[in-house]
Amino acid sequence: MSGSATAEVVAEKPNLGREILRGALTAKGRPGGSGTLPERVLELSGAEIDRENLYAYQRLCGYPVNDRLPHPYPHLVGFPLQAKLMADRSFPLPLPGLVHIENESTLHRPLSAADRLDIAVQAANLSPHPKGTTVDLLARAELAGELVWESRSRYLHRGRPSGTTEATTEQPQPPGVPDRPAAARWRLPGDLGRRYAAVSGDVNPIHLHPLTAKAMGFPRAIAHGMWSSARVLAALGVRTEGPGRARAWFRKPILLPGTVALLREQDGDRTVAALVGGGVPEKRRTHLLLEWQPV
Repeated sequence: MSGSATAEVVAEKPNLGREILRGALTAKGRPGGSGTLPERVLELSGAEIDRENLYAYQRLCGYPVNDRLPHPYPHLVGFPLQAKLMADRSFPLPLPGLVHIENESTLHRPLSAADRLDIAVQAANLSPHPKGTTVDLLARAELAGELVWESRSRYLHRGRPSGTTEATTEQPQPPGVPDRPAAARWRLPGDLGRRYAAVSGDVNPIHLHPLTAKAMGFPRAIAHGMWSSARVLAALGVRTEGPGRARAWFRKPILLPGTVALLREQDGDRTVAALVGGGVPEKRRTHLLLEWQPV
């Protein structure tokens, strides 16, 4: 986290649904890419893990049901703080319509439901993009002063890019789609977005119902990107439960209901995976690219 930012302690975990609503009500009039990011770090100490929520998340994403936190699970703990930061009028981009296009997270050591995490979040790297403006939401989790997990989520605000935004750091490029037969095929139900919203709190209307998705420009409800990356990590097996770095690039949305195929390949200790749809390769749509390797 930036040393120049002002730390603000949050007494309890924000209600994610309320923050998403607040972001919608305060969206009008924000400067977009021509604005500046707030110099704020939001901190939450001793966040408790709700075991029933954890077990429901594990079942929905394909993990074994136990007290070990899956690699992406701390994102759920920190996301309400990120939403609170983005819902505030000091944040230049309107929260409605922000598209999650990349996610990178590093698990430094295994975590359990008994751990009470200290979470901190901050916004960084407001940058021009060919399709608008991007911003990174940074999160980190500590346990007794030890960094145990950290992430960077990149969001896109569509529109005309501004040349006055801050420069961003160079980021890793996505891998190619593995040239392999499908390792698995998954039929995704129409209510998957509502089921993931129930465990994550992410009630963005594009995921909940065809009518609310159409109002946001989608033909049907779409799957959450963080569900798709978690489902792929779970399918890669127990090796992803240990310390490692996962990078995900969200490409075309997964319309619900729908069918996707998992492609994967191994290159030394590095695993590359993709979720694709569309059947034959020449008509294939790439929904997700993911890279995992130990640290």
